[in-house]
Amino acid sequence: MSSMAIQSKGVLIIMPSLFTEDTYEQAIIELFENMGYDHLYAPDIDRDYSSPLLDAELRNSLVRINRGLPVEAIDEALSKLKNFDTGSLLQKNIIFMDYLQNGITVKFFVKGEEQSSIVRLIDYTNEKSNSFYVVNQFTFLENGNNRRPDVILFINGLPLVLMELKSPAKDEVGAENAFHQIRNYMQDIPSIFYYNAICVISDLSTNKEGTITSGFDRFMEWKTKDGNYEDTAYASFETFYEGMFQKARLLDILKNFILFSGASNSRFKVLAAYHQYFAVRKAIEKAKIATKTDGKGGVFWHTQGSGKSLSMVFYAHLLQEALDSPTIVVMTDRIDLDDQLYAQFSQCADFLRQIPVQAESKEHLKSLLDGRSANGIIFTTMFKFERGEKALSERRNIVVMADEAHRGQYGFGEKIVLSENENGEKEARTVIGNARIIHDALPNATFIGFTGTPISAKDRNTREVFGDYIDVYDMTQAVEDGATRPVYYESRVVHLKLDENTLALIDSTYDILEQQSDAQTIEKSKKMLGQMESVLGADSTIESLCDDIVNHYEKYRANLLTGKAMIVAYSRTIAMKIYRRILEIRPDWKEKIGVVMTGGNNDPEDWKEIIGTKAHKEELARKFKDNNDPMKIAIVVDMWLTGFDVPSLATMYVYKPMHGYNLMQAIARVNRVFKDKEGGLIVDYVGIASALKTAMKEYTKRDQSKYGDMNIAKMAYPKFREKLQVCKDLLHGFDFSGFVGGSPLTMAKLITGGVNFILDASVPDRKDLFLKEAMLLKQSHSLCSSMTTEKERHEAAYMEALRSTVIKITYGGANGKNLSLTEINAQINELLKSAVQSEGVISLFDSSKTGGENFSLFDPAVLDEISRMKEKNIAVEILKKLMAEQITLYKRTNVVQSQKFSAKIAQLMNSYYNGLITNEEVIKELLKTAQEIAELYKNGEKLGLSQEELAFYDALTKPEHIKDFYKNDELIALTRELTEMLRKNRTIDWQKKETVRAQMRKMVKRLLKKYKYPPEDYDFAVNTVISQCELWTDNVESQKEEKLYKYVSETELGMVAEDTVSYGEKK
Repeated sequence: MSSMAIQSKGVLIIMPSLFTEDTYEQAIIELFENMGYDHLYAPDIDRDYSSPLLDAELRNSLVRINRGLPVEAIDEALSKLKNFDTGSLLQKNIIFMDYLQNGITVKFFVKGEEQSSIVRLIDYTNEKSNSFYVVNQFTFLENGNNRRPDVILFINGLPLVLMELKSPAKDEVGAENAFHQIRNYMQDIPSIFYYNAICVISDLSTNKEGTITSGFDRFMEWKTKDGNYEDTAYASFETFYEGMFQKARLLDILKNFILFSGASNSRFKVLAAYHQYFAVRKAIEKAKIATKTDGKGGVFWHTQGSGKSLSMVFYAHLLQEALDSPTIVVMTDRIDLDDQLYAQFSQCADFLRQIPVQAESKEHLKSLLDGRSANGIIFTTMFKFERGEKALSERRNIVVMADEAHRGQYGFGEKIVLSENENGEKEARTVIGNARIIHDALPNATFIGFTGTPISAKDRNTREVFGDYIDVYDMTQAVEDGATRPVYYESRVVHLKLDENTLALIDSTYDILEQQSDAQTIEKSKKMLGQMESVLGADSTIESLCDDIVNHYEKYRANLLTGKAMIVAYSRTIAMKIYRRILEIRPDWKEKIGVVMTGGNNDPEDWKEIIGTKAHKEELARKFKDNNDPMKIAIVVDMWLTGFDVPSLATMYVYKPMHGYNLMQAIARVNRVFKDKEGGLIVDYVGIASALKTAMKEYTKRDQSKYGDMNIAKMAYPKFREKLQVCKDLLHGFDFSGFVGGSPLTMAKLITGGVNFILDASVPDRKDLFLKEAMLLKQSHSLCSSMTTEKERHEAAYMEALRSTVIKITYGGANGKNLSLTEINAQINELLKSAVQSEGVISLFDSSKTGGENFSLFDPAVLDEISRMKEKNIAVEILKKLMAEQITLYKRTNVVQSQKFSAKIAQLMNSYYNGLITNEEVIKELLKTAQEIAELYKNGEKLGLSQEELAFYDALTKPEHIKDFYKNDELIALTRELTEMLRKNRTIDWQKKETVRAQMRKMVKRLLKKYKYPPEDYDFAVNTVISQCELWTDNVESQKEEKLYKYVSETELGMVAEDTVSYGEKK
């Protein structure tokens, strides 16, 4: 049976054993046909291969959707769609997404009078007016590259969704390969991505969506069809496709759930995650009812770090349509949070289609609301509302979006507060809860609360203002979906050597923090907190604290990810003491450490330059968020503990008793997703364990059971030991025991020996298994390295050295750079130095003979050294990698030789991997091939031809015996004339139009005819020559064009914070 997908009662049954990439493609197409898409097999369509659009379909659709508009308007829209001003791929995509979501504004003349109108690309109101095609094998030519993405969804002729599929049957290729393939397409055929809305990578078991700026860690699964989170642990492939791509839903996502965020110089594209999409939709429905009834818009609880700020943007965008131009008030309870949210909304002003305004004072807020009849997104802190005689506005379509809606400041009641005046006399005044003041100001508004932590069961006020939960996205779900990382803690209280009384005092502080209600408790707590200040601020305690932090940081955290860490101090005074003490221990850390806190009028003079102005704090924030900046450690008290995002931050040292949502908010600073970060680590010096457990009681049942106790001693360390054992088992049969305590030479030999063992082609699964398990080992070690023994630490470093060397040799350098042995040596030394404080210099490969940085395949010394390597499996991989690099170069210039050598090497490697030839034999053959490639260069010199001309000569002489028909001088003359002719005409834009390409072919054929080429019965020879001409012209063009494309770098793609969360990316 050739097809692998059987339809059974409308359910797709997959038979993995029969599965190839092709059969998987057919299954996807069938799934889309079931959803009402029409299927087109691209080779059957009559089209221009250099256009990324289905041009005829696009024109017909625009005419159909924009009935009543003249042809000139449609032509103008098409012209704008096809000719973007210069700019990077990203900039062009930003313009296109605006066209897609809002239409194209065009000007045209009717009876001599200029008119303007909007040409819509999609009819969002009537799904049936649009055409939906699922297209496979869509060949596209650009920059001399001929590429064929697996499946593309065209809506109205626009290639909006590009899908890269990998065979579910092959273990070694999967979703990550599909991701890299899309990245390569973006380099090779960029213009198909100008029109891209969504990218999909899929291998049946893993199905993820992202955007053109998403790093791999930001491609996300879509785990539900209807917003129900019940069965999301193992979402099937139908759930993914049917959840996202039902026609009506896809149109909704395209219009309302894709935006661009980030500062102007680092914009990135965000596609809402499934939990954001469904929660925002539920919230909009709730708002429609609340504005007509009790004004309770509900509470939106999405765990911190899962993109709450962006959910608020999506909600505000949709409200405008749902409620007929409402006024939106975004309210926080802190100035820095107000600034952060305002910045996030401002970055999305194009998507919101209006510019948010920040109220600067009570009067300003009043003027913004008073008398306004529609629209407006206004930012304010809650304290700018004051008790007034009359309401600021009685309109019903005002929506107040409150961030972190449950922080005690809300209340409807009035309470009497007693205080003493200057003369010591008691005075009583009435204090009114903020909720009452805000409700009086906007009596008919609808209130919705957004929160990252749960609302306490005892908190009646919040429910009274907002109503119940609309949607809950808990920690367990967020970690499972890869939207956040788990947070672990390590207790180091014992290192402070505090006495029993002090510990008891700290414990009782937590109880007091919980109660803070009646006057007696408040008095008692003031006294106790005063004691705390003196206990925690004692010089001897600060000394032992700072010694331990510096030791822990340098040994276990400085070399992890970007080395960013935060120290939370009990008070401003203690923050300054910690800062000064650390600089005493490490005077050279001036650049590395900073203090971030508010200043006070009575601060000592010498504090002021350290605390600095608002601009200084902003500069510190910029430096701390910059992964490459030398500033690594921030000492904070209250600032930066909520809403401040640095995804690479993985360590927080806590020297301040906190509880409840304040504690949960603070520790969430380290839960952001960043590259291969395993989780965040809280290093605890004040015994927060019990407060953590108490805070967790408000969380969902599964959060409590899963994250109720995240002590690394119980969680990460056992996992580390298990993975270390697995890695040792995989090396069974190779003795590396001499590594621990060995000399640099012994260590080097054991690393190369281990790599050679892993690369053994006769045990094909070993490499992939080892790479996977060693990665898990590295991640768990990153959390618990302070607990591991000396021996375990050395063994883990050894496994990591093997893992990174295998990856470098088999997959090449970063971003596909050429293989460099010097780089591998440097990397391993860096690794061992940081992991096991190894001082000796290890040289895995002697790169002195091989010309250091990049070594050449044509250098006899290099080939000689590789052939004499004892580690034959490594030698094979290095040669294979070098050959591949050389053939890649050839592919761009010489069509005949690249085909010949590609085929030869593929055949050789297949024989080797299938055990038909030994590693010695394959090395011999590869070296022979390397010499043949080197000979080619000499051939050109012998004939007096440049490399460029040689490529044409090779094409002309490819057919066997053709040299019998011509003198060599004739062939050389033809070669030179052909090259010269193409050079002269190189300004013609070959790639864009089929007609121009046809002219080029005609010109070449005319010249060949002049030389009576080809001889009779050799007509096929012309095709080879034409292919070489096309390759040459396209390559010349692509070199010119390369300068125009600017790509978002990998590091930028990985940088995603909550204010930059790109889920769709999911960031």
